[in-house]
Amino acid sequence: MRRAGDWPFPKAPLRLSGPARLLAGSEPTQTMTTHNSTSLQTPGWGQELRATFGIAGPLAAANLLQMLTYAVDVIFIARLGEQELAGSALAVALFGLVLWALTGLTGAVAPLIAEALGERAPALRAVRRSVRMALWLAVIAGIGGMGLCLLLDPIMRVSGQQPEIITFANQYNIVIIFSMVPMLLAAVLRNFVSALGRPIFATAITGLGIFVNAGANYAFIFGELGAPELGLAGAAVATIITAFFTLGAYVAAIRFDRRLHRYHVLGRLWSPDWARLRQIVRVGTPIALTITAEAGIFGAAAFLMGRFGAAELAGHTVALQLAALAFQVPFGVGQAAAIRVGYFYGARDPVGVQRAGWVALAIGTGFMVFTAGLMVLFPKLLLTIYVDPAAPANAALVAFALQYLALAAIFQLADGVQAVAAGALRGLQDTSVPMWIAIFSYWVPGIGVSIGLGFFTPLEGTGVWIGLATGLFFAAVLLIWRWWRRDALGLTRS
Repeated sequence: MRRAGDWPFPKAPLRLSGPARLLAGSEPTQTMTTHNSTSLQTPGWGQELRATFGIAGPLAAANLLQMLTYAVDVIFIARLGEQELAGSALAVALFGLVLWALTGLTGAVAPLIAEALGERAPALRAVRRSVRMALWLAVIAGIGGMGLCLLLDPIMRVSGQQPEIITFANQYNIVIIFSMVPMLLAAVLRNFVSALGRPIFATAITGLGIFVNAGANYAFIFGELGAPELGLAGAAVATIITAFFTLGAYVAAIRFDRRLHRYHVLGRLWSPDWARLRQIVRVGTPIALTITAEAGIFGAAAFLMGRFGAAELAGHTVALQLAALAFQVPFGVGQAAAIRVGYFYGARDPVGVQRAGWVALAIGTGFMVFTAGLMVLFPKLLLTIYVDPAAPANAALVAFALQYLALAAIFQLADGVQAVAAGALRGLQDTSVPMWIAIFSYWVPGIGVSIGLGFFTPLEGTGVWIGLATGLFFAAVLLIWRWWRRDALGLTRS
């Protein structure tokens, strides 16, 4: 028997509550009409600002906590020795790239959920089917990603890595790949709870995961708390345990939260919806390729920096880590933009789309202005997060890192703008052209300037960083232009 919430059209004027109320805003100022003649209202600029903060804040915090989770792994593995740390770093380089790309693929479910809520909240059936097919895709893509990670050994041998490091990398890689599927499943559920107005769950669960990860690392690396002493493999076991804990925590949150449980997203998991699966793949594949293009240029930059010397590479790594730390906030704002814009896209509200996108861009850009100022005014203070600037042994590293931080302050703005603009366009389910913009920006002017200035001028490492900034500025300008022209390009619904 069909439940009332499953009817495709409401029988009475829609009264927003729960997630729809969070998405639409609570103090509307401008009326707009959906395709089913249901009266909704567009939030004002101040409401939009508060609503975006309500989603972006917890997501940005979760992103920062996720980085702390990785830092915990490094802290424990470093106690085993340099070769173990180097081996795990090589394995994580490939594993992290594949995982990040596949998270982008399955993450296409977020704007689809938001679109369904904007179209006819609460849209129980549409949301449920989108999440179900995203979970299917997480399993299928995760198994394929595990296979890709098994290519680590030939990649290391072709690139001429030391035999001892190859041994440790393989030892770590063969275990950690089993965390990929639960990580992707958890990422899908994170998108669901965030789109349904519960992003704080992502923050809380990621924060708890840090303690689980630290305890599991301590137990399985060193054989404490009754666990076997597994060394480097124990760190990978800790990652698997943390992944399943995170997945279980999301399942529990969905089960015991009334707003989330009413969608029954974990029911009838065996029932396919091939059209919905194709839609997620269509929207998500360009996102995955965009992530690969962006991550690829920073990976290539590391190889270029390695040609100049160990101190240059070390300084580059520290400066880039600080830039990556700051990037987690506009990245979270971009995720919120995809949800907010996606909601108004589904509601056929171009004014709401406009406000959601520009508010998110203002938040992301404003934060990056702040972090750029910190990098210019207090660079040594920031470096203390990773190294001791006063130690004589770090003198060369710190000197190079200070040079690169000055350039990082410049490209912070472009990095924030391109991240949020890409998120806003994803809310319109516009991902193919932004993918080509990213590939062109990073791999033509970006890597071109890096090689030209790095190897054919005295700038060396500074030239490589100028190239990175150039690629980001090209991406930011082109993505903003496309967002500005969204109506003329036919990206919005009337």
